Amino acid sequence: MRRLEQFLRFLWDFVIGDDWRIALGVAVALVATLVLSDSGVTVFWLLPVVVAVMLSLSVWGVARSRR
Repeated sequence: MRRLEQFLRFLWDFVIGDDWRIALGVAVALVATLVLSDSGVTVFWLLPVVVAVMLSLSVWGVARSRR
């Protein structure tokens, strides 16, 4: 049971990390990609764009908070 708890803590830290908003944004983008691709829309570009935007917002937020 202890190993399972350690693994789950590692997994949480690896996926969520320092900013839960990035993890949430990527999860929403994955779901949106799935839904849109099932409806026939070409959305190969959506995930990289969302990741770039989320990363930019995260870096901008940290830079603003350190002033």
